[in-house]
Amino acid sequence: MRTNTLKEKIERKQSVFGLFVSIPHPVIIEMIGHAEYDFVIIDLEHAAPNMESVEELVRAAELAGMTPLVRISKVERVEILKVLDCGAQGIVIPHVEQREQVEEAVRHAYYHPLGMRSLNSGRPGVFGKYPLTGYIQEANEQVMVVPMIESVEGVRQSASILSHPQVSWVLEGAADLSQSLGVPWQTEHPDVQRALGALYEAAKQCQVPYATVARSQEGMALWAERGVYIYVLGDDQNTAFRAYEQKRNDYGNAGGLI
Repeated sequence: MRTNTLKEKIERKQSVFGLFVSIPHPVIIEMIGHAEYDFVIIDLEHAAPNMESVEELVRAAELAGMTPLVRISKVERVEILKVLDCGAQGIVIPHVEQREQVEEAVRHAYYHPLGMRSLNSGRPGVFGKYPLTGYIQEANEQVMVVPMIESVEGVRQSASILSHPQVSWVLEGAADLSQSLGVPWQTEHPDVQRALGALYEAAKQCQVPYATVARSQEGMALWAERGVYIYVLGDDQNTAFRAYEQKRNDYGNAGGLI
């Protein structure tokens, strides 16, 4: 099985950068890799790629030297099994509000003795080229489980959720959290920031690395000062749109055409 380079970097507390990917084309992954990102989170929650597309995106991430993760749409045995058998090196679980959700995901994502993932070598096990017993051990060492906390209840239960020993790191979900707090999309609202602070403190208490979705350079600087080193810089669609828009406006203004 491939070494999970993201896991190694996080263990060294090295700064890492990732993007959500919802455009189901390998070229997008290649471009992100050449831009020197460390990981991608292929999105099955808000996007709808089929499993064949997921496998192609995972393969592109491998070739580009990035760790491929998948944000699953739900905690469900077959979906988790398929994305990991495609070669994903971890799952991101949206809307986690109870420890039981992590426990179920772990049961489907890891082999015995950590879980009961259905046995099959497939792509990550090099199609049975090596003994399956060795692959099982390697898979349990390399796979990551990442809960997203994005509600008031999730923050309230965060210490319990993050105390699970197989939680690799935690990702905040300030957008949905803002809606849960009654201030939709106001991610800088004081109530949202207080909730994120509480989540950060719970992560510190549980010795779980905290990941932020950096929404501004100023916000990123503040989290860096607090010692955060895992950053998700939005998604591929928004990043591309903003770049296209900025270039059109810059050149239009320079030519006096806008």
